[in-house]
Amino acid sequence: MELFTWETNMLIVGFLMILAGCYCMIRTYHMLKIIIGVEVAMKAVTMFLILAGRINGNMDLSQAFVVTVIVIEVIVAVVFAGVTIGLYKKYGNMDIRNLTQLKG
Repeated sequence: MELFTWETNMLIVGFLMILAGCYCMIRTYHMLKIIIGVEVAMKAVTMFLILAGRINGNMDLSQAFVVTVIVIEVIVAVVFAGVTIGLYKKYGNMDIRNLTQLKG
């Protein structure tokens, strides 16, 4: 009997990816690093959806959810990138503490 099955390994890797993404978002003030942290956490969510579909034997539904999550992930990344570009153009750096100075 195996000590760790592939399901257990996927769960462990997924939780580590979520922890790494959250740590990356919390620990820094640099906007690009925060975007990378969000992307890493979202990849773990995608992996969990695929794992759940495989365990339940319903891969079709999980693939539909994965496509939806990927679309949402791209939209979030593009919006964050737009805010980051605007922040850099206005202040010359990507420090999120400058966002409190914006008006409007």
